Amino acid sequence: MSGPADTLAARWAEVRARVDAACRAAGRDPADVTVLPVSKTFAPEVVREAAALGLNRFGENKVQELREKTTALADLPLEWVLIGHLQTNKARDVARLASEVQSLDRLNLAEALHRRLDAEGRALDVLVQVKTSPEESKHGLPPEELPAFLDRLRDYPTLRVRGLMTMAVQSDDAEAVRACFRLLCELRDAAVGLGHALPRLSMGMSGDFPLAIAEGATEVRIGTAIFGRR
Repeated sequence: MSGPADTLAARWAEVRARVDAACRAAGRDPADVTVLPVSKTFAPEVVREAAALGLNRFGENKVQELREKTTALADLPLEWVLIGHLQTNKARDVARLASEVQSLDRLNLAEALHRRLDAEGRALDVLVQVKTSPEESKHGLPPEELPAFLDRLRDYPTLRVRGLMTMAVQSDDAEAVRACFRLLCELRDAAVGLGHALPRLSMGMSGDFPLAIAEGATEVRIGTAIFGRR
């Protein structure tokens, strides 16, 4: 039986408190780390409840779900962030509906998004997803290809490159997880040294965000800890 401590409001307050505590433990200002609530697989009514708490920016994995929720919640001033692997044939919907893409990892996707955004007369914030984990199931640009990729993205003015994103290895070994986050931070620093402005690092989820914050995350993507089990 669920009680007051198991409400969406209570879970959100607990997540924000845990993020703030992780920031303080890392010697960082809690104001420097944002939380992206990941609403994938949860119904529009749940997102509406979250919006009533003051949340207005949500992460989604699939374009079809993004499309359904933007229709169902069109009366609310929400921003939608695509964090899942994106196929080029879905670029049109993303260019029309999303406020940001955090999973840009290849040139043909950049080209498809740019073409659609140009037609819509829009620009889009994007993060480059880098594969810092050895797992086959993880998507992302190989780390060694990042400098050249960032240079090529300058050819697409509708794509506003804001930073990098990664998913750490799924492991009980905290050092293995931290290494993924540390690598992303090092890659960002190297790219900044080459003249790229990349203020944002999106890394860390419900199970590992304190480690990500310790390694420099500016945004953590939290689903289960806010919305409950899927």
